[in-house]
Amino acid sequence: MSTPPDAPVAPPQAPIWQLTRRGWTLLSSAVLVTALMLVGLFVPVPYVSVGPGPTYDTLGSVDGTAIIKIDGTETFPTNGQLRMTTVNVDDDVTMFGAVSLWVSGRYAMIPREEYFRPGVTEEEVQEQNTKLFQDSQTNAEIAALRHLKYPVKVIAQRITSGAPADKVLAPGDLLLEVNGKKIVNAEDVRAALAGTGPGTSIPVTFKREGVEKTGTIVLGKATDFGAEDRPEGFMGLESGERPDVPFKTTINLADVGGPSAGLMFALAIVDRLTEGDLSGGEIIAGTGEISPQGTVGSIGGIPFKMVSAKEAGATTFLVPADNCAEAKDNAPDGLRLVKVENLDGAVQALDDLKAHRDVPAC
Repeated sequence: MSTPPDAPVAPPQAPIWQLTRRGWTLLSSAVLVTALMLVGLFVPVPYVSVGPGPTYDTLGSVDGTAIIKIDGTETFPTNGQLRMTTVNVDDDVTMFGAVSLWVSGRYAMIPREEYFRPGVTEEEVQEQNTKLFQDSQTNAEIAALRHLKYPVKVIAQRITSGAPADKVLAPGDLLLEVNGKKIVNAEDVRAALAGTGPGTSIPVTFKREGVEKTGTIVLGKATDFGAEDRPEGFMGLESGERPDVPFKTTINLADVGGPSAGLMFALAIVDRLTEGDLSGGEIIAGTGEISPQGTVGSIGGIPFKMVSAKEAGATTFLVPADNCAEAKDNAPDGLRLVKVENLDGAVQALDDLKAHRDVPAC
């Protein structure tokens, strides 16, 4: 009896869950791509995007409320627009978002620490920007009234706790004389201390709640109170200026921070309080921090602000003198750049534009 040949043995089948090498490669690639997609879509990068922000006509209104309201004195109608400009800063940027914003050409990606210092929270940055914006409104009002020859008063704005002035003055006191010198503006207070030193006794005259008072302050040493060393004696007093007029100016604009609207606020106040029209019926845009003395300081983000101005229909852009080089290199076609150093110069430049006279250019 012969033995039948052995039947071929089928190779053992792999479990259905076991992948081939090619399958594992494809799966690993899919997982990696998915992970990269999730990172690109949801994980923020350490950059902020900076681009053109909204503009506001400081002679106009927002949601039916006038941006600048003056009560208690005559104001004059205006034509044209005086537009303040802003930048848009976005801190919530993902990798894919950053790439798309950068490719658009309208935005720049800036390292986050340039806007948010290490150890400083976003809430603290917002509070600081709000404070700067409020200060810019006060400075704009004082600068405008000074330009129009209205009087201002000097007050004790802040007093260092425990400092020599803290024993005599209180915040809000109206300063009349310091060390025998009449106080007309805030710079007079520091100037009145020339030639003094720690231990010098000086007289001060001030008003508190309408009552005139006198006192004597024994000056100290600045470094004893955490201030920088200085040759003259130290009071521990920060003076500030306030309008001394029988009317009230209110600036209404929320959700805007920083100091760079000061120049355009000041121009709008001047325009409201004087006959005629500073803009000449045109759309004038600009930017610039302003001091109570009317000096116009440099700001950041001017390339984006010029884009916003051009898109809002502006034909002329007022540029702080120290920003002129950057502005000239980035100006959109058809936007005329006018260099300004102070409020007086800005008003004169706008008058010259209306009269078709030459103006300072960047």
